[in-house]
Amino acid sequence: MSAIAQGYLPLHFPINGKSSKTGCSPFLVELLAAIPSIVYGLWGIYVLIPFLKPIGNWLHDNFAYLLIFSTRYIRPGMLPAGAILAIMILPIITVISRDSLASLPSELRWGSYGVGSTRWQTIFSILIPAAFSGIVSGIMLALGRALGETMAVTLVIGNSNNLNLSVLAPANTIASLLANQFGEASGLQRASLFYAGLILFVITLIVNMLAELIVRQVKKF
Repeated sequence: MSAIAQGYLPLHFPINGKSSKTGCSPFLVELLAAIPSIVYGLWGIYVLIPFLKPIGNWLHDNFAYLLIFSTRYIRPGMLPAGAILAIMILPIITVISRDSLASLPSELRWGSYGVGSTRWQTIFSILIPAAFSGIVSGIMLALGRALGETMAVTLVIGNSNNLNLSVLAPANTIASLLANQFGEASGLQRASLFYAGLILFVITLIVNMLAELIVRQVKKF
């Protein structure tokens, strides 16, 4: 979805401070970031999970030999949680990517048009490669957001501590584990949850460091 948005939003870039086209699409994408996590979670329970039921059953019926579809779809699970997270990080990736593309000099666009490139050839062959470091930054920032998301995921993932490779099965995340158990934990269980929180912090730190490394490597080229 973000890839489509990245390709579509350049058509609305401002040229010399004036917008060539106007519309509410960029505003609607940014509005997704303002929706509270709990609203996403409730929407996932009452709308997304029933909507994904026939899709999940079809995946199991036709691809049950694959580990990732080896269990039947039992409503809450990793599939709706992944879909919710994809929708939640969409505005982050799209807005940062749009800003990176909008910051490019207009000469790149017009020069590409001048040598006969089409609009979409210009977007995917010139603009996106030129703004790739900003796009990667947006993706990694969104990944960090997804890793720490709590309420929306807790409501739709099923909160099962059993390890399962199937995306159709219920599961758990570190953030949802902390949200569910920390209030009533004590002694060794509380200490374990602190360690889980530390692991989540380390993973997020590694993701941010990896993002910085990728951006620096891309900028060299």
